[in-house]
Amino acid sequence: MGRGEELSEFQRGTVVGCHLCQKSVREISALLNLPRSTVSAVILRWKRGGITTALPRSGRPHKLKEEHRQLLEKVALEKCLPSIKAIATEFQTASGANVSCSTVRRELHEMGFRGPASSNGKPKGQKTSKKQAGLSQEDAAVDVSHLDLRVGRIMTAVLLPDTDSVYMQIDLGEVIPRTVVSELAKHVPVDQVQNRLVVVLCNVQPVVEGGVVNEAKILCASSRDKLEILDPPGGAAPGDRMTFQGFPGEPDKELNPKKKLWEQVQPDLRTDARCVATYKGAAFEVVGKGVCKAATMSQSEIK
Repeated sequence: MGRGEELSEFQRGTVVGCHLCQKSVREISALLNLPRSTVSAVILRWKRGGITTALPRSGRPHKLKEEHRQLLEKVALEKCLPSIKAIATEFQTASGANVSCSTVRRELHEMGFRGPASSNGKPKGQKTSKKQAGLSQEDAAVDVSHLDLRVGRIMTAVLLPDTDSVYMQIDLGEVIPRTVVSELAKHVPVDQVQNRLVVVLCNVQPVVEGGVVNEAKILCASSRDKLEILDPPGGAAPGDRMTFQGFPGEPDKELNPKKKLWEQVQPDLRTDARCVATYKGAAFEVVGKGVCKAATMSQSEIK
């Protein structure tokens, strides 16, 4: 495959989906009309870090050897360190390589990492007194504005073998689609998930589940025995943000699991009598386009 013929994100997601359905490299190659070497490379990259995106091919050589890049991926995935400086220190200890924080940041960025890998590496703990002084006010003001809720489009949806889990790649208007694994298949046929617009919680902390980096959460109306995916308004596009009248705050860059912000907000997320998704009566709204709704489930909690 020539340099000008990079695979699309949809093709890469399809390769991984076929692999998860226990198709061989030869079968995937024939099915998608791709070279076996290309199929193998996509699968290998996914196995290493749940990443399918190709690295930028600008011609600039990497400063790290391939074995060191693999070790850096492992450190970033497993250690959950708070900054680039901490990741670089841990990597240098494990590998013996002498690299700068800027090199580590660039390598992780090219691998598609978010969260700690995008940190500027400044030590946490500075301005402690100001943070502690404002902590009680911050806790008192916990509301839906902390959540980064956006419209997404499911590009790839594949049922994982012997499970109710669906592997998905979701377009959120970003350069790289997000990977999500959800047990939607218990309630929604996979063919009804493909290419569907959904409401996505984007600032959850990424976690590795079954070898896949789960980077977001799809919101649904839910009861004990039923679940419906929330539908964004007509005309909405991937990346459109949800707003809530009366709650104008800006979303957190990433929800801190220790503060349990999602757990505090979620009980007040419900559909109303008209099946409109709301927070304390304020509708999930895409400005200028309308509100989000469940198909039939009224007066139901949203998870």
